[in-house]
Amino acid sequence: MYYPYFDSTMIVLIPAIILAMYAQSKVKSTYEKYVRIASQKGYTGAEAARAILDRNGLTDVRIEHIRGTLSDHYDPRTRVLRLSDMVYRGNSISSSAIAAHEVGHAIQHARDYAPLRFRNAIVPVVNFASNLSWLFILAGLFLSFTGLIDIGIILFTGSVVFQIVTLPVEFNASSRALDELESVGVLTREEIPHSKKVLDAAALTYVAATATAVAQLVRLLLLRERSRD
Repeated sequence: MYYPYFDSTMIVLIPAIILAMYAQSKVKSTYEKYVRIASQKGYTGAEAARAILDRNGLTDVRIEHIRGTLSDHYDPRTRVLRLSDMVYRGNSISSSAIAAHEVGHAIQHARDYAPLRFRNAIVPVVNFASNLSWLFILAGLFLSFTGLIDIGIILFTGSVVFQIVTLPVEFNASSRALDELESVGVLTREEIPHSKKVLDAAALTYVAATATAVAQLVRLLLLRERSRD
């Protein structure tokens, strides 16, 4: 009998776990470095977001201030851009970069960007399937019934697909952000490389999440094979 959390197959997850730890450290250190550097134009994150939204004809997208650190996101259901305190009020390079990235998602939504549309469509299914998958896997391992494990793995695969689709969505949003920051004049040309470092560090967390999901899937397949022995 093998359990999905504590067994020798955990070694498959180690590289992904190390990458995830590095990614979190990298995004934290890069964010903190550039949040201390004020942009030359002095835009706050909220002002930068508003300028980019208006330039793209998205005057109906509201900007709201929320609590937390790096809790920034765009809600396509309500067409609201929510910015955390340091991003909303701050006039740093980090604030402008993060705000512009979230506006990138709003632009994707307005332009009906296919990967974003697909990701948004599968979110409810993936959330349900991901939670349910472990019930089937645990039951299958406990009962040594590979049929249940197979169902669990199929359900978990949805999470892997979600993470893979997330990569082009996030990379594209960052690319749009960098273009807009310079075009609108929020940041100077000399500041753009610094904002790119902030966004690249954030993107690494999504790469790490994808690597972790893929590694977990490989591990589940190994557990399935062991259960047959």
